[in-house]
Amino acid sequence: MKAAPRRRVSMGDVAATAGVSAQTVSRVVNGSPRVDPATRARVEQAMASLGYQVNRTARALRTGRFHTIGVVVATLATVGNSRMLQAIADAAAADGYALTLVTAGAPAAVADSFTRLHDQGVDGAIVLNEATALARGVALPEGLALVVVDSPADDRYSVVQTDHAAGARAAVAHLLERGHRTVWHIAGPADSYAAAERERGWREALASAGVDAPPVLRGTWTAASGFDAAGELPGDATALFVANDQMALGALRALAEQGRDVPGDVAVVGFDDVVDAADYRPPLTTVRQDFDALGAAAVRALVAAIDGSPASGTALVPTLVVRASS
Repeated sequence: MKAAPRRRVSMGDVAATAGVSAQTVSRVVNGSPRVDPATRARVEQAMASLGYQVNRTARALRTGRFHTIGVVVATLATVGNSRMLQAIADAAAADGYALTLVTAGAPAAVADSFTRLHDQGVDGAIVLNEATALARGVALPEGLALVVVDSPADDRYSVVQTDHAAGARAAVAHLLERGHRTVWHIAGPADSYAAAERERGWREALASAGVDAPPVLRGTWTAASGFDAAGELPGDATALFVANDQMALGALRALAEQGRDVPGDVAVVGFDDVVDAADYRPPLTTVRQDFDALGAAAVRALVAAIDGSPASGTALVPTLVVRASS
């Protein structure tokens, strides 16, 4: 005989188990402050023991919110985008929000992504890194709260970013302090805001030291492009700042194949501090971005925007991590 489908646990079931009213359970589910801590803990324990799941659709009809955040990203192939997505997912889950992810590789696709997210009833959206350049100039759906990661200031949305220029200045100052006459740079893609800011910081640090900037070498964030760019490094170059750790990995291989010792012949500094940076050969000196803090700041800014707060800007200062490569 076929078993009867399991009945969904109701607020009434939770109320009976916890010894409170259904209204109290509703207040706990909706995060109301009008519940004392001991009662809240008893209700949450009952919810966990019974396997109670919040009916998001019903709650959305009552509150006007789906507790869902949209994330727009151009690609997940880069380490920075993947780490930011993970950080946002962790921060959103901690705040009780689910994620809806869309990818977009062109301005028209970004506009379509905003429309689709709005139609799906998300409470707001976060745009990541390379997708921010595509989002600028795109009309936003009425009522869609928005936070952009890595972008110039814009009064239509809040911006959260690492202070890339400050990180680059710290990297270049570190190399100059070790007696290098100048510092070469492998930059990221020309259309990337983060890459442009890191290049700006590199130029500013050299200018402050009275040093002319060498020609920029350019990659595409990948290790292979870093390998190719490092092949253009002249023989008298002794210091190299690379715009991300993946390209720095390729540069280290290129220098090794050229028979140039790191750091004896060329000192190398990267940017990001990816998980494996300490295990490069040699361990990579790099500028550490706090992706967890960035993700938390982005979610916090979006929740504030959903609540009606005006657009704001947040810039987190990265830290230099010195290892054997410099």
